[in-house]
Amino acid sequence: MPAPHVHPTAILEGDVQLADDVAIGPGCVLNGPITIGAGTRLLGHAYLQGPLTLGERNTIYPFVTLGFPPQDLKWDPQTPGAGLRIGCGNTFRESVTIHRATSHETPTIIGDNNYWMVNAHAGHDCRIGSGCIFANGTLLAGFVRVDDRAITGGNVTVHQFCRVGRGTMLSGTMGMSMDLPPFFMLTASNVAGALNLVGMRRSGMERVAIDAARWVHRTLYRQGLSHPNALEALRERADEPIVCEYIDFIESSKRGICWGKGKAMRGTAAE
Repeated sequence: MPAPHVHPTAILEGDVQLADDVAIGPGCVLNGPITIGAGTRLLGHAYLQGPLTLGERNTIYPFVTLGFPPQDLKWDPQTPGAGLRIGCGNTFRESVTIHRATSHETPTIIGDNNYWMVNAHAGHDCRIGSGCIFANGTLLAGFVRVDDRAITGGNVTVHQFCRVGRGTMLSGTMGMSMDLPPFFMLTASNVAGALNLVGMRRSGMERVAIDAARWVHRTLYRQGLSHPNALEALRERADEPIVCEYIDFIESSKRGICWGKGKAMRGTAAE
């Protein structure tokens, strides 16, 4: 098996464990404890701070910083905490920043096969799923949860403790301080004005489930029902998996779900 390749200008300090064929480019700084899986490449001038675990086949572009202390004035930056755990197959473009957790038990968690574009940021204690795309300048505050296959436009902002449901799409420059249910589209700040029909189809979702999601969106936002009455209507179809998913999402929401009123952006499928 090929040995790791470390450029002579790279600096590795502390406990740094590199799997076979890991490539560490020029000017990189790794301050352990750090574990990096096979096939991961640091192209150059990246700074990694442990505790940090990186899975296999990640690609890290210049000026990325991973595992630095949280931007929390209550947290001692000298305290390692639970750190940062990253899965496999992720791409981190230039100047992406992801901070470690303000916890001694649970790290900031990044899943697999996510694409982080230039200047994207995930704060401490975030939980990111897999297959997501974060466009340039996306800002995820501390404790944000993002489920699988979510997509953000450029310069999107997400408030602390918010949840972004699976298969959602967030229009560029918009912000949210409420939760966005699965497959809904953020078409204005805190407005879920449409469904991500393209995302549902590309995910292989069956037509009956897509139709059920349409019905959920109409029931929540287009029939003039109060929140409790709309939720009760959803419970009448709780035997359908996609409807049950929406019920669970809404009932577990700590910040409330986005509103449904607002002008849909071009290219969306408003209900």
